[in-house]
Amino acid sequence: MEFSVDAAKVLGAGLCMGLGAIGPAIGEGNAVGKALEAMARQPEMAGTLRTNMILGCAITETTGIYSLVIALLLMFMKF
Repeated sequence: MEFSVDAAKVLGAGLCMGLGAIGPAIGEGNAVGKALEAMARQPEMAGTLRTNMILGCAITETTGIYSLVIALLLMFMKF
């Protein structure tokens, strides 16, 4: 069986996106759930909690974007 660099690139990119996208998804779901729970307990703090939640989700999402960049680099780089 012959080793194919193209097959390895596709497999690596798929693993990168598969593992790199599940972390931010779980993290953002947890953060939004806890923020909604906190807003339900203290409605007067909803504005501050919403701002912090959105900022946290944006920072968490960068992990998924980094894995997308790495996956695209793996797919289109010449080795």
